[in-house]
Amino acid sequence: MEFPARLCSFVYVSYLLLFSSASSSIAATSDYCNDKVSLELYYESLCPYCANFIVNYLVHLFDDDLISIVDLRLVPYGNARVGRNGSITCQHGPAECLLNTVEACAINAWPELDGHFPFIYCIESLAYKRKYTQWESCFEKLGLDPKPINDCYSTDLGNKLELKYAAETDNLQPPHNYVPWVVVDGKPLYEDYENFINYICEAYRGPILPSACRTPSISVI
Repeated sequence: MEFPARLCSFVYVSYLLLFSSASSSIAATSDYCNDKVSLELYYESLCPYCANFIVNYLVHLFDDDLISIVDLRLVPYGNARVGRNGSITCQHGPAECLLNTVEACAINAWPELDGHFPFIYCIESLAYKRKYTQWESCFEKLGLDPKPINDCYSTDLGNKLELKYAAETDNLQPPHNYVPWVVVDGKPLYEDYENFINYICEAYRGPILPSACRTPSISVI
């Protein structure tokens, strides 16, 4: 059975240049108001459609000033399954479980968006190029200390973080049917997730509309 286009279904089967400016954009932005639009991405590493979305679509949050109105949360778990003993089995095998845990550890170690997103973006860029085994090179590329991540995924903390994301993902209402599963202000976008910026611009109720929402390429719903 084939995956639907741009999706990783429940069926089990056995840059730095670009992001350097995006990272600066994260740090430079400020809130227009306290009512940010929530954007949640439920995904799994090694899902080609998730990697494509993060690398080629989600990164555009950092164009212009759009990130200033968005509260972005990443939930790296996806279509994995929790066994009776608390062990986790992943759709794309042990390598996916490792990278899901590594990315969960990054969110825990560097909770601010400008701390964990560049690292996750780096890993997913490698996954997109099918070079995910080189993921540890992201520490050097970004000048990050690997110790907090290594300590996390090699101990029980990493598994606890993944179990937390498992509970959140498995309790989604409506339930997720595939990944990437993109949710804007509590509403899943289903297969229209690549147009997430349109939904963000439509949902925003602040006083100043970001320039990214006023460009000809954005058609507000």
